Amino acid sequence: MKELYPLFGIVTVLNTPFKTDNSIDFQALKNNVCDAMNAGVAGFLVPAMASEVYKLSEIERIKMVAAVLEEVDGKVPVIAGAGETASARTKSLLNSYIELGCRNVLLQIPYENEDQFKAHFMELAEIDVDMIMLQDWDATGYGLPDKLICELFEEVELFRCLKIETVPAGVKYSRIRQLTGSRLNVSGGWAVTQMIEGLHRGVHAFMPTGMHWIYTEIYRLWAGGEKEEATSLFNKILPILAFSNQHIDISIHFFKRLLHRQGIYPTDHVREPILPFDNIHQQIADQLIEQVIRLENEIKKTEEGKRLSKK
Repeated sequence: MKELYPLFGIVTVLNTPFKTDNSIDFQALKNNVCDAMNAGVAGFLVPAMASEVYKLSEIERIKMVAAVLEEVDGKVPVIAGAGETASARTKSLLNSYIELGCRNVLLQIPYENEDQFKAHFMELAEIDVDMIMLQDWDATGYGLPDKLICELFEEVELFRCLKIETVPAGVKYSRIRQLTGSRLNVSGGWAVTQMIEGLHRGVHAFMPTGMHWIYTEIYRLWAGGEKEEATSLFNKILPILAFSNQHIDISIHFFKRLLHRQGIYPTDHVREPILPFDNIHQQIADQLIEQVIRLENEIKKTEEGKRLSKK
């Protein structure tokens, strides 16, 4: 019988840093990875929607995964995203990730019906990795049928983790955990706006973008039994989440602007096509970014104080 896959905490989805000439800044990407690891993240997902993945070539995706693997150096899992509609292209990406030494992958498969989905999944699942995470994505509905998820979990040994991004997500977290005897690792994606609900429901990992120090602190406080403190800190970022989560393009603009302001990314450049980020967006974003930096500096100062007191 499968045991619960040990992925607990914050798994950061990495924005892709671009230079002004539109090429990827791999050193900036490594800087982001380093900061996230210092904050205590449990792993990385790259590339994904927040990475502007469908604007990246296959070679760029492979090079991004390689850069992250090199910087992480085996300290935490790196989950390589292979979300493609065409099976042949997905296989090509998977083979390249495996050749790099990546042992964890995320599959996003288009859903037409249960038979089609299962056949597609089974074809892709014949790979030499340690873990397959399945993306359960539906921007307007309930996503994959519970029965199908459970069948795949029981039949495919490598299928260990499920990333749920459905509407609503909360009840599905609870159902899937119950139906699989809490043996399927459940992650929350865009539902960071419902992070406290997810923690109440026993979600194992969360996959947000940016704000590494704040998210890891919320999770750490909750896991340590300090639930009121975790909730209080979460409430402080609700205005930030309300603004940044209104659309994926707004989120990309916002978090790249944050990373640039933090000195982690030299530019906040995005690739077209993307929704505009006008003067009003920028004014609001800059106020919220100051709040993020202030909160993270407070967390870092507290952590430094704890380390000094132990010496």
